[in-house]
Amino acid sequence: MENHLSLVESINVQIRKVDAAIGRMACLDEDVRLLLSLTGVDVYSALLIRSEIGPITRFADCKKLISWAGLAPSVHQSGNVEYNGGITKRGSSMLRYVMVEAARSAVRYDEKLGGFYLRVAARRGDQKATVAVACKMLKIIWFMLTRRETYGCVNGRRYGEKLKKISS
Repeated sequence: MENHLSLVESINVQIRKVDAAIGRMACLDEDVRLLLSLTGVDVYSALLIRSEIGPITRFADCKKLISWAGLAPSVHQSGNVEYNGGITKRGSSMLRYVMVEAARSAVRYDEKLGGFYLRVAARRGDQKATVAVACKMLKIIWFMLTRRETYGCVNGRRYGEKLKKISS
C-alpha cells in the first residue's frame, strides 16, 4: 500500500511541475493574458481558446468567429418564410465546449453577463441562456483580441490572481 501512495505522490509532484511549465508558457502569450481578463476563463480555457481560434485576423468580424465555433443559430428558408433553429454545431466542438463551460462560470461572477443570462433564461430557458452567454463571450473575445484590450468589466482581484498563478 505504501508503494502505491508514494507512486501517487510522485505523480502529483510531476503534475505540479507540468502545471507550472504550462503557466510559464501561457504567461508569454499576450492573447492568453488578455483572455484571462474575461470572467469564467482560466489558464487552461484561455490556452484552449487561443489554440482553437489561432490568429484572430482569420475572422473578419465576430459573427464569423461565432459561426466557426458552431454557436450561430441555424436558419431554414423557404421563399419569404425564415425559421431560426438551434445552433449549427458545425465547427470546433472543443471551442464550443469550453465556451459553454466558461459561460456557466461567468454568469455566477460577472454582473453584466449574469444579468444577460437572467433576461434570456426568463424567456428561453437555462440551456439556451447559457449558449447565448457563450455567444456573447465569443463576441467579447473577438473585440478583445482585435483591439488588444482587456475585458471592460474585469474583476481586478480575480485577474490578478490568474496572472499570479501563471507567473509562479
